[in-house]
Amino acid sequence: MSRTDPSKPKRLAMIASQGTLDWAYPPFILGSTGVAMGWEVGIYFTFYGLTLLKRKIAAPVTPLGNPAMPMKMPFGPAGFQDIVWPIPTALMSVPGFSALATTLMKKTFKNKNVATVEELRDICVAGGARLIACEMTIDVFGFKREDFIDGVEFGGAAAFLEYAGEADISLFI
Repeated sequence: MSRTDPSKPKRLAMIASQGTLDWAYPPFILGSTGVAMGWEVGIYFTFYGLTLLKRKIAAPVTPLGNPAMPMKMPFGPAGFQDIVWPIPTALMSVPGFSALATTLMKKTFKNKNVATVEELRDICVAGGARLIACEMTIDVFGFKREDFIDGVEFGGAAAFLEYAGEADISLFI
């Protein structure tokens, strides 16, 4: 089969390997956009990205691992919200800071009318995107198939490579 056939939809293949909030958005934004454009979309979830297929997504923000992350407040007067707060690295490692940063980022997204990760994932599922869970990672982390949302496919690297081998666009996220 040739992917250059203009009668066939474009195909997007992605690997999602991270499970934090900031890394959860890209595969689901791109995936939901792809299905909305009529593309075939396949996302292979491996290592920490696999947690994005669990029934409840508990994706934190990790400011310590993201030194370029701007920290703005999602509340207060406009001038206060426009301040980029320089957060010292030592403060980022204080217990509870990740939870605070996660809460602030979710509030910012809500204020800006950005869909939640769960909503974007639901769009992907409803649009027919293939969400493939890495079986090796499931075994390594001790997950069970029932831990994941309905509609997830389970497969190894070969299953994804078969799909990705015919992709017009391939991304590692």
